[in-house]
Formats: sequence, structure tokens, C-alpha cells
Amino acid sequence: MLLRTLCITMTLVAGVPALASDTGKEKRWAEQIVDALLDGEPVWLEAGQDRFLGIYTAAEAAAPKGALIVAHGIGVHPDWDQVVKPIRVEMTTRGWSTLSIQMPILRNEATAEEYVPLFDEAAPRIDAAIGFLHGQGIKTIVIAAHSMGGNMSAFYLSQHPDSPVAALIAVGMNAAQRNERVNTARSLERIRIPVLDLYGGDDLPAVLDTATLRDEAARKAGNSKYRQQVVSGAGHFFDGKNEELLSAVESWLRGLGY
Repeated sequence: MLLRTLCITMTLVAGVPALASDTGKEKRWAEQIVDALLDGEPVWLEAGQDRFLGIYTAAEAAAPKGALIVAHGIGVHPDWDQVVKPIRVEMTTRGWSTLSIQMPILRNEATAEEYVPLFDEAAPRIDAAIGFLHGQGIKTIVIAAHSMGGNMSAFYLSQHPDSPVAALIAVGMNAAQRNERVNTARSLERIRIPVLDLYGGDDLPAVLDTATLRDEAARKAGNSKYRQQVVSGAGHFFDGKNEELLSAVESWLRGLGY
């Protein structure tokens, strides 16, 4: 409770309204997902007083390489058709179990800057996901995140240098945040684990315009295992480019020895 109070206080000082995840919206998403779920199984995770949905899908391999925590982007859910679901489902055919989690969300019309107070709420959810995977006997854990999920995950890793997360795959991540505390470039300056900064050649301006800034931040951190990769012709949601997305993720993980 003390940590939460401090986080809220810091947010107010920064001039950003203190917000919390829209749990009503989360519940509506969860009901729709569970009713229609075909691949994987719903699991309920707890982060403090928050109870949130995860979708666990076991690898098809007899000896899984590890697990991916899949973190979605702004305002959506852990079974979102673009980027999230392809990774969540298809990576299980390539040796990885996946746990896609509901990240903190706001109303549909909320801006990216309004999400700043929710960055701290993401941390206990990621910790809960790690705890669940450890309970499954999984030791190698990688975060695979899209858009805002990548920004939140980078912030989490910058604040938790002792986290057991082995690597970060960030798809369509940007460093356009005006709030310096959560700015992704500032986060990358403190991350030492391998990072794949993957984005489309036709991605959003915020992603494309801050690519150099992100690369410079990783260099400043001395992170020799940071890599940027561009998928030609892909937009922010990789529509029609799922195979290129999955191949890039699988190839990079294989290059790390997994």
C-alpha cells in the first residue's frame, strides 16, 4: 500500500491525473474471451487486490524451450487478433509455452499519456505472471510485448534489474512519452538483458521517429545484445505479415541459444 501511495503521489506531482485500470472493461473483455476461447486455457492471476485474466497455452514440444509472457497494447486484451494472438498461439508450435496477460487498460478514447499512471500497475501483473510460470516448472521466461505493452515491459525491466526475465521482445515500441520517468529511451538506458526492438517499415510515426533514440539509449547502456529489426512493408499491427513477425521472433530467440 505504501508503494502504491508513493507512485500515485509522484504521478500527481508530475501533473498527470492518477488513474487506475478500468476493471469493468477488463471484466467485459474476460467474459467475451473465456466464452470464445479455442486455444489455451484461461487462468486467473492476482496482483495485490487485482484479479486479472491470463491465457496459458502449453508448448506442443515434449521439452519446451521456455515461456513467453505476452503483453498486449493500448486498450485491448490478451487474445487480440493482431500481433498478440499470433504470438500467443503460433509460438507454441515452435517450442514455447505462452502466457498472455491482461495489462492495465483505460476507456477506448484514452490517450497514451493518460496511461502513464498505469505503468506502475503493470509491474505486479508481470510479477504474477512470472510466479505462475515458475509454478509450472518453467525457468526460461521471455516477455513478448506489443506497442504500449512493450513500453510498460521496458519500464518494468528498468525498475527490476534482478527480474528472472531473460529477454524482451518489443514489437512496435516507441519512446515518445513526454513523462521522463516512463520514457522508453530512459528505460532502455537501464536494461542489460537481450532486447529485440522489432517494428514495421510502415509503422506509426511515434515508433519510426524514435528508432534512433531507442538505439542510442541501448548503446548508452552498453547493451551489446540489443537489436533493432525492421520488417519491410509491415504496419503497426503486422496485418498480412504474421509469418514475418513469427519468423523474426523465432530466429532471434534461436540466436540467443534457445
